[in-house]
Amino acid sequence: MSMPSDVTLIEVGARDGLQNEPKAVSANIKIELIEKLAAAGLSVIEAGAFVSPKWVPQMADSEEVLAGLTAHPGVSYPVLVPNLQGLSRAVAAGARDVGVFISASESFSQKNTNCSIAESIERFTPVVAEAKAQGLGVRGYVSVVLGCPYEGDVDPGYVAELSGVLHRMGCDAISLGDTVGVGTPAKAGALIDRVAEDVPLGIIGIHFHDTYGQALANSLACLERGVTVIDSSVAGLGGCPYAPGAAGNVATEDVLYMLDGLGVKTGVDMDKLMDAGQFISDYLGRPPVSKVAQALSAKRAA
Repeated sequence: MSMPSDVTLIEVGARDGLQNEPKAVSANIKIELIEKLAAAGLSVIEAGAFVSPKWVPQMADSEEVLAGLTAHPGVSYPVLVPNLQGLSRAVAAGARDVGVFISASESFSQKNTNCSIAESIERFTPVVAEAKAQGLGVRGYVSVVLGCPYEGDVDPGYVAELSGVLHRMGCDAISLGDTVGVGTPAKAGALIDRVAEDVPLGIIGIHFHDTYGQALANSLACLERGVTVIDSSVAGLGGCPYAPGAAGNVATEDVLYMLDGLGVKTGVDMDKLMDAGQFISDYLGRPPVSKVAQALSAKRAA
């Protein structure tokens, strides 16, 4: 096993991280956060979700957020779309990269999207086809890949099968999400090995939550197998309303510190990333969840 020399960090804080916040976050705050993240060197920053405001009110201003962002060379602002209507709204707002999402367990699919896995696939097939026809980049997200809060263990072979379905559908990249954060390094590594039998390793990304404190260890196990894309959330923002007890996404600061220590290039500046994390944490009125942010903030103040 060898470590990749470069890794792309996909920042999900402004979307996945904020979507469950009880405190309303204005479009202006989201725009400022995303601009700070871009200034830190992050090249892929999730900017919103064109879902029903009834279900995810925090994302109701995604049009406004996209409209307010500055175009930076080499920086993309992907958004999630749940159906053709959402795709149409996203395109009208200027989105050039979109994401679609399915679950690896039937129970979670019903709770999260109110439909079966088969119905999700049927719904997203024309969405991906239309997105590709319009020249958009498309990423497919698979949730609860290492365990479901309702069904327990999830078969890696089934995750691989769903990843293959998304790839054949036209998705350029696949994100494997440990939505509940129950995975361990051995299981995470074995999952990558299995999924890579069905889709190219180079298109696989990981999206780990840190409920049991395993997200960094799991990420390292996947890096050792050649994964070069990691989803992370500044200040450790996030959670999941359909996964009771799930903690936030692995903190971008913590992942960056680990990668810097491994000599892996990301193009991300820690000081500027810290500034972005402190900005949104101050707005939310709580300290960053990130251990690295806490330690470096104390060091700065000393």
